[in-house]
Amino acid sequence: MELAGIKQGSKVLDIATGIGEPSITAAQLVGKNGHVLAIDISPKMLTVAKQRTIFMGLQDVMDFREGDAETADLPPSTFDAALCRFGLMFLPYVKAGLSNIHESLVNDGKVAAAVWASPDKVPFISLPFNVLLKETNSPPPPPNAPGPFSLSDEKLLKEYFNSSGFKDVTIERHDMIFNFKSAEEFTNFVCETASPVQEILSKQSEERREKLLQVITETAANNYTDKNSGSIRLRNEAICIVGTK
Repeated sequence: MELAGIKQGSKVLDIATGIGEPSITAAQLVGKNGHVLAIDISPKMLTVAKQRTIFMGLQDVMDFREGDAETADLPPSTFDAALCRFGLMFLPYVKAGLSNIHESLVNDGKVAAAVWASPDKVPFISLPFNVLLKETNSPPPPPNAPGPFSLSDEKLLKEYFNSSGFKDVTIERHDMIFNFKSAEEFTNFVCETASPVQEILSKQSEERREKLLQVITETAANNYTDKNSGSIRLRNEAICIVGTK
């Protein structure tokens, strides 16, 4: 929110909003004189997002649309800010998506995005993913294929932004600490939220799936149990990038 300069009255675009974040937070900031358009490719997630919006009384500030960053028909020169939290790295054509966002912004409008750092700095995802690759003898994804770590190279990430027309591109790195009461809670959460993990598990039998989940749980417990609380504590690094039209 701070990097994008969102304030009262801002018009905001949120790409890959999922079940409504960060668009709902943005809607609370822009107020009744602002507006938020939230886009996602999943109609099921958008349904949940709409329900949350109504519950919070923000339905007059927000609109939702099914689509993706690359092909969505966005109104040109309209938005003061664009957001994309942990979505850019899953785009098959990142430059096309960023170029589309660029055209939708007003002059001096900003886009702020978050992507994951390299796998060694994001155990939240790399731990279960590596366990599954090893246990199922699955090949790793090809280099630069869309995925959670495909934009972890700062140079590549900046190049995408610059080549899409953005200026004054800057990057910040932030730690995100995830705490779970137990290793089982961690496994359940990551299997519900990490698409690469879901993809591998979906190809397994129910019996095999349960065994794989147990290995993930044991690995998390052995490597990330906090000695003082007994909880699972993982420190992850996110890359935040901002550019101006």
